[in-house]
Amino acid sequence: MKRRSFLGAVPAVASLMIMPGLARAAADQRRYRVICDNDFSGDPDGLFQLAHHLRSPSVEVRAIIGSHLHADEKWAKSEHQATDGANKARELLEVMGLTGKVPVFVGSEKAMVSASVPARSAAADAIIAEAMRDDPLPLFYCAGAGLTDLASALLIEPRIAKRLTLVWIGGPEYPGLGLPVPGAAPGEYNITIDVAAAQVVFNRSAVPIWQVPRNTYRRMLFSMAELETMKERGGTGAWLADHISGLSEAAGKMGLKVGEAYALGDSPLVTLTVLQSSFEPDPSSSDYVVVPAPVVQADGTCKPDPKGKPIRVYVTIDTRLTFGDMQAKLGK
Repeated sequence: MKRRSFLGAVPAVASLMIMPGLARAAADQRRYRVICDNDFSGDPDGLFQLAHHLRSPSVEVRAIIGSHLHADEKWAKSEHQATDGANKARELLEVMGLTGKVPVFVGSEKAMVSASVPARSAAADAIIAEAMRDDPLPLFYCAGAGLTDLASALLIEPRIAKRLTLVWIGGPEYPGLGLPVPGAAPGEYNITIDVAAAQVVFNRSAVPIWQVPRNTYRRMLFSMAELETMKERGGTGAWLADHISGLSEAAGKMGLKVGEAYALGDSPLVTLTVLQSSFEPDPSSSDYVVVPAPVVQADGTCKPDPKGKPIRVYVTIDTRLTFGDMQAKLGK
């Protein structure tokens, strides 16, 4: 499958090198700025993604946002899920020896009440400040859960839509691009965390979107045997692997069997922003198509809209590159 034209204002490295104010040492590999937004108190895959981003010299993580999950989430029963997520991110920073090196913000603790009323939070303010900051490095907004804080920031300051590119893990399968997941709910998990927020981002904003839908992110399977190897090597990887073990044990008490592979579904956020080609940078080992953004409906399902803004929808992600790089960087 051929890749189409590049969406979003992400210039080639050659362009960056000639811009004023970018005379840096040859060792400086930074290509992009990144904001990481995830439900860090829920599925541990977001912690793997965050650690991987933090160990990647081609991006500068400018902010980390702990976001909420579903209000009735059985895996994270708390009225302060966003706070819990921010605290878990800080714990990871401590494990990695990065305490105080990257600002961590608490997102909204609840979903938006409607697609026209923002949920004010310190995270929304931080998003606006970073997007409006004068910096030649393009900004990626990497989200692995709901979109409450980005949608709120867009409602408060619409100008940020042209100053960042959203890379999002979420949304259901597209007709003709992926088979439906057997037995899955019509509304995909991340989109139903905050349907109103998804409506703002997809249907009311001009923000460029690179989307990794459910059928694609479910392919990011990492074996339990590989996790055991990470444990044996110690360091950050062992800390992360322990979180999967803990989840597996909790699932067992509920009568669920996790099996021999776990979906690190948020890892494409790293693939698409960090693991780009050296020249004419682009996530060249993963495939996408450009489609009109669907209409997000009130129940979290999506309806095709021929008039929707063009967005990237990724149909394959290079798992070998992603997990090979992850193990090399986190096994210490």
